[in-house]
Amino acid sequence: MPLADRIRSGLQAVADPERAAGQQAYMKSAMPFYGVPVPEVRRVARAAAKGEADPDVLLESALELWNGATRREERYAALALLGLRPLRADPRLIPLIEHMVRTGRWWDYTDELAHRVAEAHDARPAETAELVRRWSVDDDFWMRRIAILSQLGRRDRVDRDLLAAVIEPNTADREFFVRKAIGWALREYARVDPEWVRRFVAQHELSPLSVREALKHL
Repeated sequence: MPLADRIRSGLQAVADPERAAGQQAYMKSAMPFYGVPVPEVRRVARAAAKGEADPDVLLESALELWNGATRREERYAALALLGLRPLRADPRLIPLIEHMVRTGRWWDYTDELAHRVAEAHDARPAETAELVRRWSVDDDFWMRRIAILSQLGRRDRVDRDLLAAVIEPNTADREFFVRKAIGWALREYARVDPEWVRRFVAQHELSPLSVREALKHL
């Protein structure tokens, strides 16, 4: 049985219709749910893909799950496949990430995919920096959000100049998800360099939401 079908069968086996309705309402999702918690979705995806070392199979299965999804967890499973070791920082992920952000258009997908871009920063810093600079001025605010969040988890490996460069074109943006992303990215980096974050906030006209989030633990 193909990997995508094994994952669908695994999700169907642990589906909880009563939970599904609440998940759909919480996520404001037009697509229905199976009613499977995200950690369980990841477990099902990893179990189905265990022993699969061919990155082509993982990529093709992720795309099939994403494009053919009838339940939102199938898309979560596609995201889980992208995080597996054979695909870690594979350059072919970049167009797939962009496709998923542009077609998914919601925070749960975008924020998970930001981790894959962070891995690309480590593997190909110059190329990935150029990429997220372009994304930071994209017409699609979800692309701008992933650009801003693309260094989450990098801690002392964060490129501060790049962080500033992707935030600055968006400081006047009135979109909640962009303002929230700015504050989140700054708050995370404040754990490493609080003084830099304080200076950045003082020197830029940020929204009250972004400032509140950025300085939350300072």
